[in-house]
Amino acid sequence: MPSEVFGRDYAFLPHSEVLTYEEVQRLAAIAVRLGVRKLRITGGEPLIRRALPDLISMLAELRTPEGEPVDLTLTTNGSALRPLAVPLAQAGLGRITVSLDSLDDATFRRMNGVDFPVARVLDGIAAARAAGLTPVKVNMVVKKGENEASIVPMARWARAEGLILRFIEYMDVGTTNGWRLDDVISAAEIVATINAELPLEAADPGYRGEVANRWRYRDGSGEIGVIASVSQPFCGDCTRARLSAEGKLYTCLFSAHGTDLRGPLRSGASDAELSAILEAVWAARTDRYSELRSNATSRLPRVEMFAVGG
Repeated sequence: MPSEVFGRDYAFLPHSEVLTYEEVQRLAAIAVRLGVRKLRITGGEPLIRRALPDLISMLAELRTPEGEPVDLTLTTNGSALRPLAVPLAQAGLGRITVSLDSLDDATFRRMNGVDFPVARVLDGIAAARAAGLTPVKVNMVVKKGENEASIVPMARWARAEGLILRFIEYMDVGTTNGWRLDDVISAAEIVATINAELPLEAADPGYRGEVANRWRYRDGSGEIGVIASVSQPFCGDCTRARLSAEGKLYTCLFSAHGTDLRGPLRSGASDAELSAILEAVWAARTDRYSELRSNATSRLPRVEMFAVGG
């Protein structure tokens, strides 16, 4: 979150406006009954939420209509993973994704504006692996002029460590990133950069709607993923919806407005009524923002990434 806007004196939401864990579990249970099979805890930074393992434990109890557990995962910056990795695993978290934009400490600090070193993230990844939160995935956002020199070093490191590395095109989500397509290094450029030193070949997607294009090393030593939401948008196959901390449902990262679920939830709506709201939102969705991006759409209001998650 940009420190120049969200400094120490910024007034965040009152706790009463944030969904309780019981409310999150109830909405998640309804979504699972409607067909959702993967739940991802994201942020902002989810590890700063008090008693997070309690929420993980509650979500881990959910079962599909066929009696199967859901795929429960979490995305984090890794800063607090060392003390939380074991409690999260014991609570039922299946696996984890860590955001890491460079192994170079100066580059890492400059891009993220954080007050912790890259070594803490690497230590968090080690803790997650030791706790059994595998396979660990690492997400690297590539921004021109900032960390393109880290593409190959990150690929070499992840391959040596047996980690799944996914490169993400820099996205102009929200308003704090601005509208600068000049900052984008395309997926094709990323793949070409790696292929020049570590030969790659295309791999089939694991499932329909998988957001990352998969590439494996020709020598069989692993694979990478590239998320090309700017240069190769995948709106037509999108299978994701996002529930924000204050109870709004978003069907697109670039959404301007979400559907309020907290109001009906707290005013006594039944599970059937809440289910009908979810079904209606999904059936009526027409968002194709990434496919339609233009100078005109750049002026539309958008929710910030730290408020809606990745």
